[in-house]
Amino acid sequence: MARNIWNWQSEEWPHFSYDKDALSTLELQFSQNTGTVLGALKHVRVEEKNTFLVEVLSSEALKTSEIEGEYLNRDSIQSSIKNNLGFSTDKRKVPPAEYGISEMMVDLYHHYDTPLTHEQLFQWHRMITNGRRDLTDIGKYRTHSEPMQVVSGRLDRPTVHFEAPPSERVQEEMEKFVSWFNKIHQEKNLLPLALSGLVHLYFVCIHPFEDGNGRIARALAEKSLGISIGQPALISLSKTIEAKRKDYYDALEANNKNLEVTDWLRYFARTVIQAQEDTLITIDFIIEKAKFYDRFAPEMNERQKKVIKRLFEAGPEGFTGGLSADNYTKIAKTSASTATRDLGDMLQKRMVIKTGQLKGTRYYLNLKPL
Repeated sequence: MARNIWNWQSEEWPHFSYDKDALSTLELQFSQNTGTVLGALKHVRVEEKNTFLVEVLSSEALKTSEIEGEYLNRDSIQSSIKNNLGFSTDKRKVPPAEYGISEMMVDLYHHYDTPLTHEQLFQWHRMITNGRRDLTDIGKYRTHSEPMQVVSGRLDRPTVHFEAPPSERVQEEMEKFVSWFNKIHQEKNLLPLALSGLVHLYFVCIHPFEDGNGRIARALAEKSLGISIGQPALISLSKTIEAKRKDYYDALEANNKNLEVTDWLRYFARTVIQAQEDTLITIDFIIEKAKFYDRFAPEMNERQKKVIKRLFEAGPEGFTGGLSADNYTKIAKTSASTATRDLGDMLQKRMVIKTGQLKGTRYYLNLKPL
C-alpha cells in the first residue's frame, strides 16, 4: 500500500481541523431546536412521552441496521425496547438481532452521560452481534491479519473506498480515542455538532471492530450530543441518514484521506438538524394521536379500531398511497360492504378525510397539518 493515502497515515493524525465559522449558524440552529424539543416535551403526558421514547429508539434501532443492509422486524424491535425499558409488552419471542440492537439503544439512553470505556464499547458490540456465528472477534477489538477495507465492486477487481489501521495498531488507537473522547467532553471547548461529528469520523477511521463499526459510531455520535446538551439526544439520526444513505457514504469517503474535515462536519451538522426537525414532527404526531383517541375511541367499533391503529403505525408519513376500501377489507378482515359502511361512518364523524373518487378513492387520518 502506498504511503499516506489515508488520514490515519498522516504525521498529524488524529488532529482534525475545520473552519469553525462554517458551522456557526448550524450550531445556533441546533441550540434553538434543542430548546424547542424540550419545550414540546413539557406539554406531553407521561403515557405519550413513553410512546415517543419507544418510537424514537425503535426507529433508530431499525434504521441504523438498515444503513448496514440488515432489515429487521419493527414489531420485534418495539417489543424488545418496551421490555428493556420496563414497559408492558406482548411477550413475543424476539430474534437475537432485534433483541441485540434494541438492548444497545436502551443502554445508550440510560448511560448517555457516563464516561466512555472500552468495556462499554465491547458490551455494545456483543449486543449488536447477538446470535452471530460468522465473526472471530466478538466483544473485543479485531485481531485478524488481513487489511480492514471498505470495498465495493467485483471480487476480482474491487474498489477500495477505505483501508483502516492494521489490527496490531487498534488497541493503541482506541486507548487514544477513549481518552480523547472523555477529555474533550470534560473540557467543553467544542460546540455540540462539531464534537459529535468528529467523534463519528474519528471512530470509523479506526474501524476497531470486525463488524458493527457504523452502528457503534452513530451511537457514539448520539452519546456525544447527549453529554453536550445534558440529556439523551433522542433524535432520528439514523433514520435521517438512511433516507439519503448514498450521501452519508459519499461524505465519509470524501473525508477519509485528509484531516481538514469542514465538509464532513457541515454535512453531519445538517443531518443532525434534519433529525431534530423529524423528532419535532414525531412529538407533534404523538400529541395528535392522543387527541384523536380521546375524541373518537368511544365511537369506534372493533374493526375501525384495528384499521385506525394500523394507520397510526405508519407514522407521520402516513399510510403509503392512502387507505383504500380494499385495504380496509384486508386489515379488518371483513366484507367489502361492511368496509364501505365503516368508512362512511368514519367520514361522517370526521375521523378521516377522503380524496379521489370511485376506485381512486383514498382515506387519510383527519389530523392537523404536521
